[in-house]
Amino acid sequence: MPILNTDTEHDPNKILPIDYDWAREYYEAGVNNNWVPEEIPMQDDVTQWNGDILSDAERRLVEWNLGFFSTAESLTANNIVLAVYDYVTAPECRQYLLRQAYEEAVHTDTFIYCCDSLGFDPKYLYGMYDRVPSIEEKDDFVVDLTRVVDEDDFSIETDADLRDLLRDLVGFYVIMEGIFFYAGFAMMLGLKRQNKMVGVGQQFEYIMRDESLHLNFGVDLIGQIRTENPGVWTDAFGEEVVELILEAVELEQIYAREACPDEILGMSAEGFVEYVEYVADRRLEQLDLPEQYGTPNPFPWMSEQVDLNKEKNFFETQVTEYQSGGSLDW
Repeated sequence: MPILNTDTEHDPNKILPIDYDWAREYYEAGVNNNWVPEEIPMQDDVTQWNGDILSDAERRLVEWNLGFFSTAESLTANNIVLAVYDYVTAPECRQYLLRQAYEEAVHTDTFIYCCDSLGFDPKYLYGMYDRVPSIEEKDDFVVDLTRVVDEDDFSIETDADLRDLLRDLVGFYVIMEGIFFYAGFAMMLGLKRQNKMVGVGQQFEYIMRDESLHLNFGVDLIGQIRTENPGVWTDAFGEEVVELILEAVELEQIYAREACPDEILGMSAEGFVEYVEYVADRRLEQLDLPEQYGTPNPFPWMSEQVDLNKEKNFFETQVTEYQSGGSLDW
């Protein structure tokens, strides 16, 4: 069955025989990494948050990242359920999309857990989207890439329609989950390396493991659509994708400079700016597009969490690191 199918002779309810083994492998890897936020103790985080160990700048960094992710996860889940699932009809791919939707729900629950544990006013935390322009601009940027696919009368009949779907997939898998999330991951794991907000940091480690799977599934999905529809990914469309990623990097760098001022000990805003460029080059490489920055990785310790250099061969190098439930074992 084609990965995108409008032929009523094919039944998307019949998952066997499986045509796309890679999609099934992503599902199995996600199941093996199953977790829930309540498994992670937060008492030390609560003590730190209510005490004086954190500077005002570190508090803002925590608040901004929790605020951004709390809305971004919901946006991503809505796009999966309301847009992508409609058009990706290969049943093994749909099975993974359902798994991803569940994981997005777990991530949403994580921010509820953090909000409750740390005593945040929900209107304050979930109002970051409306109150912080750099957060609003990132979310709006991705939503704008997907508006056409969300329209009730959208259908895939022409190459232009396919490019609209591909733009959606690039927007949410490559830009939202693959670029916009990663500066926040680095910030929170940087704090954890200083033994600050360790519980929140561990939850971000779990989320990053999930998001690495989501990203790689999205890249493989894009690649499969390109393979099955030769000529759809034109040079002009590739250039458009490069420009979108360049614009996304600019937005994320604005966010990084505002969320992480230089007075945070051991963490530099410019380091996160460089990290965004490094990550963006990796995403371009995954899409077979030319690097734009050539920036070295300023945070080699992030490779301890998810080795970005091996994302294309994720299942050859990473699956054995997944643990069922319980805690991560590095």
